[in-house]
Amino acid sequence: MVAYRCSLDPFLHNHKIIMISGLLAEIGQSSQLACYSTFRKAYLGQRASRCYRTYFSHLRLKSTMNLVPNASPKPKVFVSRRIPEKGFALLASECDVLSWNHEDPPPRKDYLTAVRGIQGLFCLLTDTIDAELLNEAGPSLRVVSTMSVGYDHIDVQECHKRNIQIGYTPGILTSATAELTVTLLLATSRRIKEGVKAVENGEWGTWKPMWLCGQGLEGATVGIVGLGRIGLAVAKRLKPFDIAQILYCGRSEKPSQALEVGAVFTSFEDLLTRSDFVIACCALTPETHHLFNATAFKQMKQTAIFINSSRGGIVNQDDLYEALKSGKIRAAGLDVTTPEPLPTDSPLLKLDNCLVLPHIGSATQSTREAMAVLAARNLLAGLQGKPMPCQIK
Repeated sequence: MVAYRCSLDPFLHNHKIIMISGLLAEIGQSSQLACYSTFRKAYLGQRASRCYRTYFSHLRLKSTMNLVPNASPKPKVFVSRRIPEKGFALLASECDVLSWNHEDPPPRKDYLTAVRGIQGLFCLLTDTIDAELLNEAGPSLRVVSTMSVGYDHIDVQECHKRNIQIGYTPGILTSATAELTVTLLLATSRRIKEGVKAVENGEWGTWKPMWLCGQGLEGATVGIVGLGRIGLAVAKRLKPFDIAQILYCGRSEKPSQALEVGAVFTSFEDLLTRSDFVIACCALTPETHHLFNATAFKQMKQTAIFINSSRGGIVNQDDLYEALKSGKIRAAGLDVTTPEPLPTDSPLLKLDNCLVLPHIGSATQSTREAMAVLAARNLLAGLQGKPMPCQIK
């Protein structure tokens, strides 16, 4: 395996300096130079982005560009996106790294090509890791590490059947996601979306006693569906707002966590009927898929505000739209949707009482860096036959 990271400025002269990551085959030195020459000619005659695609398809995907060949045998790893440098450097120190150096995911056919013959896969929650991909990777694949706490994008049974270990990144993003959940709740309840639009559209006139009045947290009953790490962190952050009560539901009672925030365990149905704010913090499972549907929204108060920062799949979005439009519930704030990204023609985006964010729950610099490092450590541990820091059993 030959690894390359390439700066093209030595032959670009007066062209602006760029950094392009591509993927090379295991080829001899003369072939490397020929391919490099082909890439140079392509660049000089085309835009960089188009050139990258030409180069990417010209070669059988094998490794990240790096001018100095690394002859030592190392496990081959594919990283499916541009990730924080600390995580990438950790992998590069131990592995031959194939990297899709873009913010957006690779096209499926390129993804399938890139995983052939690898030993480790560093993926994201928007990647579909299914039997088709595992078949393309072949029997050499030993570890899949996802830079996420959720893993419903991975066919866990299929991986276990092939003795492929799976790593994930729980705990690290708890605080960031809890902060965003509370932010989303406050922005939704206080009608921030409508307020910003009013300022931008020139609708802000004289002060009006009843204009843009929202719902406050003081004295409210908050219902949390799923008092796990994030659910508990959300509850802790809401306590200082002088809420009256926290209700929670889930597969089982959690007395120690509940004691920390004074939460009361109840049924899902009771939580819906009593809560002023309903916050979804549960995992996506077959049992929770479309848990929030027409029946659930009908049970909520008409003044209830629904917040989802967990997984888009737990909500039937058509039913949510009808509930919001018809006034069955007051408002909704979503950081997750199905699909992602949400199409711009989605009817939810046309509602003033629905605030949608682009899945940024963990989007702090320190959190994303820590997630990348943990995912890298999971991957390396699995490749080295050591226990993963965080493994899906």
